Amino acid sequence: MDKRNSYSSEIKDRGQLTIPKGVREAGPLSPGQEVTIIPIGDSVLVAPRRLGADEARLELRRILAASGMSLDDLAAGLDEARGDVYGETYGRKP
Repeated sequence: MDKRNSYSSEIKDRGQLTIPKGVREAGPLSPGQEVTIIPIGDSVLVAPRRLGADEARLELRRILAASGMSLDDLAAGLDEARGDVYGETYGRKP
């Protein structure tokens, strides 16, 4: 993100704030994503919420269910990707 740019937005009556498109596109923010809001003096830091282990596991299950993939499909894809990376790194298959 270009740090020289300045963006403006207005807080609505219900406390809603629209994050400008340029900021959303430049950062890792997407619709429906939870964020952490941290007050720092007279400023506010908005950052993507980091998932804990249990939340990450549940999110992975949700993604797998939505994609129609099984855990076995995912594991097979990871094995294939690992082999590709190994081959690129060492010039041979494991």
